[in-house]
Amino acid sequence: MSKKEKKRFKKDPQAFKLRYIFRQFHIDFRPLSKRSFELPKVDLSRIYASPHVLGLILTYHVNYGLSARKTAAIMQDVHGVAISHQTILNYENSVALLLKPYVDHYPYELSDQFCGDETYIRVNGKWHYLFFFFDAVKKIILSYPVSPNRDTVTAIRAIDEVLVKMQDIPKDLTFVVDGNPIYLLAQHFFAQNDIKFDVKQVIGLTNEDPISTEYRPLKQIIERLNRTFKGNYRSTHGFGSEHGSVSYVTLFVAYFNFLRPHASLEGKVPVVNTALSGLPTMPARWTKLIDLAQHWIVQQRLA
Repeated sequence: MSKKEKKRFKKDPQAFKLRYIFRQFHIDFRPLSKRSFELPKVDLSRIYASPHVLGLILTYHVNYGLSARKTAAIMQDVHGVAISHQTILNYENSVALLLKPYVDHYPYELSDQFCGDETYIRVNGKWHYLFFFFDAVKKIILSYPVSPNRDTVTAIRAIDEVLVKMQDIPKDLTFVVDGNPIYLLAQHFFAQNDIKFDVKQVIGLTNEDPISTEYRPLKQIIERLNRTFKGNYRSTHGFGSEHGSVSYVTLFVAYFNFLRPHASLEGKVPVVNTALSGLPTMPARWTKLIDLAQHWIVQQRLA
């Protein structure tokens, strides 16, 4: 209501018909819960390939976006290593199982600017949705669920994966997203659980409203992330299973956060780790990242 209408409402409330919307969620999901994660039982020391060969495979397949078949071909033609494309996919799944808990529970140092968006990927011949949430300043991917549905439940899960990475939730926390109503519904869900944050929706392709004008630069940042992922993903021509899609996305996120230099960060990687930055080649960095994840898993099992 305008100021004039509010004054009139105080004097004559019967002149107005006021309505409000209350939405009750029937979702079996506890926000910010300390969900236990399954520590993988994968021993990469038993695979046929040496650590250096595994690092080469991941560099070609993830960093440069080569398909499993092209990666197998280049390993044979350039390095003289005979390996099948299916073995490469098996390695991909095994490494992703090891890296996912490490990537998801790493103590990231975050900024106060967050944006989110969905993009399409092909899984088992059908379109699925990849939800990215991103620290726009630090260039860190914080959430990356894959879902067959573009729905409120997945939006809630994606935002929750960001919130659990914060030591304290800021009072002025804001997420910049597109005009999809699922994010407003997710906001209502968290508000009902006493978790407050603001959602700024950038609508359309042109700035038709003040919010779109102010926050479009953040929306463009997450769209560039989507394009970067699509550039790597395109050669796969889609995934044969949801498990395979999650594995590839996990490896992409590990590469993006820990190994990929960014021009906007003056050529540095988003998450600087001296154990990785001192290594001269990318295969060596992949090998060391796997080693760090393995040691972290051992520590979690002993805790």
